[in-house]
Amino acid sequence: MSHHWGYGKHNGPEHWHKEFPIANGERQSPIDIDTHAAKHDASLKPLQVCYEQPISRRIINNGHSFNVEFDDSNDKAVLKDGPLEGTYRLIQFHFHWGSADGQGSEHTVNKKKYAAELHLVHWNTKYGDFGKAVQHPDGLAVLGIFLKIGSANPGLQRIVDTLSSIKTKGKSVDFANFDPRGLIPGSLDYWTYPGSLTTPPLLECVTWIVLKEPISVSSEQMLGFRHLSFNKDGEPEDPMVDNWRPAQPLKSRQVKASFA
Repeated sequence: MSHHWGYGKHNGPEHWHKEFPIANGERQSPIDIDTHAAKHDASLKPLQVCYEQPISRRIINNGHSFNVEFDDSNDKAVLKDGPLEGTYRLIQFHFHWGSADGQGSEHTVNKKKYAAELHLVHWNTKYGDFGKAVQHPDGLAVLGIFLKIGSANPGLQRIVDTLSSIKTKGKSVDFANFDPRGLIPGSLDYWTYPGSLTTPPLLECVTWIVLKEPISVSSEQMLGFRHLSFNKDGEPEDPMVDNWRPAQPLKSRQVKASFA
């Protein structure tokens, strides 16, 4: 059923609750990060982004964004510490972006949007595989990184150069030897809170770790993202823009900060 959802007028986020009632749940994502209400937690450990030998496999247009997929059969690319117990393996990353610069992040900071947001998705190895992990409250850890308009980002350029070959839904190409470390900012200061997937099925299985420091992206690079399409080949052109879910109510959750 989930192929019916999207970001359009008739299948966008305001309709998702009809098919996925958890959309109105207690720990939905994204949220607005109110920096005044976030609490510094001195017990939070520094985050360990251990991308020693990540093995990228392919890049695919799934009709909602594009995913860069990784071999997650070993611990060559993992996330540890921070707010996490145990080891979380990188399985894929994707982006959310707007129809214009500065309008595309899912999380906001004091109601401010960034140009785009990168989500590096990791699953908790104690559950054996991704499919089992998403069934647990601590199943996934998603590292969220904001993209801010500025100079061109060399770490992004190979991705941008590949997007023309996966313009429409369902297209994929091999994408080996990509190092995601080029997408990580210098500072690993973060906010963290318990949340959900930001796309259906919206499962409440994510520990969110949102980095305070954004990475840069040029307006030209963002145009490459916007040249993608939601539609399949042969269908009416539907530009892939504004593929973000609005901020959800915080409810009883507390956002914690790793920094004072």
